[in-house]
Amino acid sequence: MIMHLRFIKSHLIVLMVAVVLSACAQASHPNLVITEQDVVAMRTAAKQPGRFSTAVTARQAQLDEQIQQPIVVPVPRDGGGGYTHEQHKKNYQLMYNAGVMYQITHNKDYADFVRDMLLAYAKLYPTLDVHPQRKVNAQNPGKLFWQSLNEAMWLVYTIQAYDLIYDALSSEHIATIETNLLKPVALFLSEGQPSTFNKVHNHGTWATAGVGMAGYVMDEPEWVEKALYDLDKSGEGGFLKQLDILFSPQGYYNEGPYYHRFALLPFVTFARAIENNEPGRAIFQHRDGVLLKAIYAAIELSYNGLFFPINDAIKSKGTDTIELVHGVAAAYSLTSDTSLLDIAHQQDQIVLTGDGLKVAQALDAELTTPYQYQSVAFGDGSDGTEGALVVMRSNIGTEQALLFKPASQGLGHGHFDKLTWQYYDHGSEIVSDYGAARFLNVEAKYGGRYLPENTTYAKQTVAHNTVVVDETSHFNGKVTKGNANPPDLNFFATSGTGSVASGEIATAYPDVMLERTVALVNLTELNRSVAVDIFSVTSDSPHQLDLPLHYQGQLIDTNFELKGNTSNLSALGTKNGYQHLWLKGSSTPKAGLAKVTWLNDNGRFYTQTSLTQGNEEFLFTQIGANDPNFNLRNEHGFIRRIENASEHRFVSVLEPHGEYNPSKEYTLNAVSQLTALQYSQQGSLTLIELTVEGLDYLVAIDSSNQAADDESQTFSYLNTSYTLTGRLGVFVRSNH
Repeated sequence: MIMHLRFIKSHLIVLMVAVVLSACAQASHPNLVITEQDVVAMRTAAKQPGRFSTAVTARQAQLDEQIQQPIVVPVPRDGGGGYTHEQHKKNYQLMYNAGVMYQITHNKDYADFVRDMLLAYAKLYPTLDVHPQRKVNAQNPGKLFWQSLNEAMWLVYTIQAYDLIYDALSSEHIATIETNLLKPVALFLSEGQPSTFNKVHNHGTWATAGVGMAGYVMDEPEWVEKALYDLDKSGEGGFLKQLDILFSPQGYYNEGPYYHRFALLPFVTFARAIENNEPGRAIFQHRDGVLLKAIYAAIELSYNGLFFPINDAIKSKGTDTIELVHGVAAAYSLTSDTSLLDIAHQQDQIVLTGDGLKVAQALDAELTTPYQYQSVAFGDGSDGTEGALVVMRSNIGTEQALLFKPASQGLGHGHFDKLTWQYYDHGSEIVSDYGAARFLNVEAKYGGRYLPENTTYAKQTVAHNTVVVDETSHFNGKVTKGNANPPDLNFFATSGTGSVASGEIATAYPDVMLERTVALVNLTELNRSVAVDIFSVTSDSPHQLDLPLHYQGQLIDTNFELKGNTSNLSALGTKNGYQHLWLKGSSTPKAGLAKVTWLNDNGRFYTQTSLTQGNEEFLFTQIGANDPNFNLRNEHGFIRRIENASEHRFVSVLEPHGEYNPSKEYTLNAVSQLTALQYSQQGSLTLIELTVEGLDYLVAIDSSNQAADDESQTFSYLNTSYTLTGRLGVFVRSNH
């Protein structure tokens, strides 16, 4: 199935670069992201009123205070978040910023500051062995940092700082800095750690970017070739291979939005350096403009400024992160797409580069046009056929988003959560994903690393909103097997009636087929939308089937009697994440509609209405069992459980409703307004009848292989004929 990103404009796909490929040669400085031409324009703009000069003034005031402090280059001793780790991180950022300010102001004090810090590092680095707090069993530790990833990040920033002050250095200082520091670091990260340098992974991206840019600055063309094509220049690894493998044709990054964001900076930075030094390589045209598509994809994979937190994600990361600020600036510079200025305005940060200057001037000229978020299925895998990550959006009533994940494993950062979903409404996360169990750079919490509970809970299937069979995680928690077995995206469609997608996987468990269809349905007459969820499980033998739903908010009500465990709590299970869930209460609702309502911090109520047959147990949980160090957040959820079943279909509708305003002391429509729900099947047609606010709707979903967006079919339901065009139809049956 070929899926197109409608928001990628034709001029973004192919950039016309009329140049001839030239050999890498000794260049003038600066010659990486910022060029001599950029410097001329930046110096002029810094003297004129506008966003750019305001950003320069603010950065200069900050720098002037910082460079008055003594230079501190400590002997490494701490892991992530510790003093020495943070000091070395602060140092490379300071060197970069001071180098930029030297070029803009030509004030030699900034160049001298960078020179002196580089000389201090050149004195320290030859004395270092591998880092004392290197990760246990890690094959590739750093020297300045606990892992070589941070060493590569240090080089990406530091080589730019060196490039920016190169012309202010004496030949003696150049020799000392290159011989004792920059060349040893580049060789350590490449020839010294081939398994990382050649790896198709974000660690490899940072390493190849740093070493490749060092090659441009220090006239080492072989380093550039190795960075692009692998240490043996075979093309089996290296920067270009990473562009080929890690991104789908639509620009989706295999490890998910959080690491997509993280990897963007080295991808964009090195690509800018390649473009400025060897434009004939046409790097931004590579794979039909995949890097530009990746920048747009990063924007699309967010809601209300925050990235969708799948896989090992820190949930507070969003589109204002510096990596995407650079990415948006580069994309605007290359395309002049004024909708990107909308994102830049929201980011409210101007980077002091030639690309950043173009953004600042365009914002000053009020060229901004609204950025239109899309409903889209991002194909996963290098060829886009390893499932997909589906984003559905609606602006009916308020802005909603539904994320559906029939996507691939996502390498080592992936979670065992095939066919999971998340839901957002009115600016907030409603149906939630835990993300990563980690306190990034908080040394007191396990050195800032991923917590043990990241493995024992956050990655396990029960931590997500998808079916768990026999309390065992998908692929039995084996990453290698997960990576080898992506789900299938059966279909995705979007129109004015809403969006719908279906995915399936038969390899998460040995004899079980999991199939899920989700839809974000617009009830236009009521100016609202609902989420429809149909999860079918079939097997050759009976199993215990659990379908969790993790929600953000306070439980308000159920329409069935709930037995709460008020005096004695126990864990729901003993392994695979169940050991971390307190069983707070349980119930077995009668056949019919089972409703669970909660109140989110956004002041809206949410009710999941489930169609039950009287044999589903509802288990209400809270995260936190078997957590002696209080590492986990105490979030809530409930699990629908069916015992001894070889076939079962979970059907539910999620309905936003009402408002709670504690300040003005009023509550509106706190009770679900969905009063009827029916499910039926007619061949390939799935039919959902629901009554909301007295209005009877029929939702029709065509799951046939032959369905097309522009094809129509007629069907009959309760003696009435309907015409369905495409995959999804929403019909008003009657007004009671």
